[in-house]
Amino acid sequence: MANSDMLEKYEMTIGIECHVQLATDTKLFSGADNDARGKEPNSVVSPIDYGLPGMLPILNRRAVDLAIKAGKALNAEIAQVSRFDRKHYFYPDLPKGYQTTQMYQPIILEGFVNAPLEDGSEVKVRIHHAHMEEDAGKLTHYGDHSLVDLNRAGTPLIEIVSEPDIHSAEEARAYATELYRLMTYAGVTHGDLYHGNMRFDVNISVALKGAKELGKRAEVKNLNSFRSVEKAAEYEFKRQMELLEKGEQVVQETRGWDDDKMITTSQRSKEDAQDYRYMPDPDIPPIVLTSEEIAEIQATVPTLPPVYRDKWVPLGLDRSVIDSLLGVQAHAKLIADVQDKAGDDAAKRVAHWFVSALGHNEEDETAGEPKLFSPDGFIELAQMVEKNELSSTSAKEIFNDLLTSDKSPREIAEGKNLLQVSDEGAIAAIVEEVLADPASAASIADIKAGKDKAIGYLVGQIMKKSQGKANPALAQKLIRERL
Repeated sequence: MANSDMLEKYEMTIGIECHVQLATDTKLFSGADNDARGKEPNSVVSPIDYGLPGMLPILNRRAVDLAIKAGKALNAEIAQVSRFDRKHYFYPDLPKGYQTTQMYQPIILEGFVNAPLEDGSEVKVRIHHAHMEEDAGKLTHYGDHSLVDLNRAGTPLIEIVSEPDIHSAEEARAYATELYRLMTYAGVTHGDLYHGNMRFDVNISVALKGAKELGKRAEVKNLNSFRSVEKAAEYEFKRQMELLEKGEQVVQETRGWDDDKMITTSQRSKEDAQDYRYMPDPDIPPIVLTSEEIAEIQATVPTLPPVYRDKWVPLGLDRSVIDSLLGVQAHAKLIADVQDKAGDDAAKRVAHWFVSALGHNEEDETAGEPKLFSPDGFIELAQMVEKNELSSTSAKEIFNDLLTSDKSPREIAEGKNLLQVSDEGAIAAIVEEVLADPASAASIADIKAGKDKAIGYLVGQIMKKSQGKANPALAQKLIRERL
């Protein structure tokens, strides 16, 4: 069967579990350093993380606060009472023999995320819940042996579990991207995708369109880029459709993603909840929160992407421009500040300057902290353009200088001799001179004959005689009046 026929026949359903590393200084239950980047294996681990006998966990309060902030970004309620459980399984990267998590009473309850799509619509993805848990260590495999690094063991996570509301690879990517923005804007995570600060487990099933039951699902684990989320979903949709067309069954299993070959590969059969033997953790008291406490913590969450989008509606910005601005939180805040201080027109100008000068690649999340800018210089530059003191080309040049200079736009413009002359009398004198020049006769005749493009030559001559300082729009206006 052709691909197009299969796409008409089957529907994909996706739910995503996202592990978000919380931006704490120390681990979830110990005082060990929570930043293992660039450190020797097994060098930032405490006896609590090793699970040595007699060690008792102490809950990191900062992790709880970040989970409460995440709840606001997810439009979710926070449970006033939540508890920890032990999830038992025996992997060499979890020396305790169990993972401390929240199975039965998670801290973050139902919520939703509205993820914008390329065509201007959006997909609403409901959040089933999000729970706190500790991360496991990391295994590295070398042919006939494996090595374990426990630096990551005990790292605080929240796991955000979506409902199966996603039905295309594009929607999966859009949801993952928006989730990343929400968590980084809220300050919940550092968002370093390369180092696994956010990892996506994508559950994909395929069934006939209109079927009442979902198909068997395959879970593609540990995806750490938006592109791999999209490509893994595309591959799995095709793989599962082809199996069903052959009359074969899809196996419920965990699969890995090979980014070089762009394929998924089977890793292990998928466990069910009963295989983990959950039990309440006797060593950690419940987290008890008041509504006042929750409100106080959530009041510290900065402006989130959906609020910026709503605020920028009057600017009429393209989707690509908005995405680029939202790609760097400091830039989004700057445009909002310009809008508040100087209005929509100035904000729109500055937004386009930023995007054309800096751009943003949504997958490049390791570039470090962006430089913070004051809005005042950019507002002054926008106002100079508005008053015809600068051409648009000169304004872009000055904008690029503003990114690295401490000078004001006017100082830069004066230093580079870029200020436009908008004095009508001064330009009128040059217009008269150019029109009297015999070399202009042919262009004048063409204009009078209705060939409007010929005015370009005359404006060019005026710009030349004024050493580029004449306001070209004013020059053109005076030529038309004179002729």
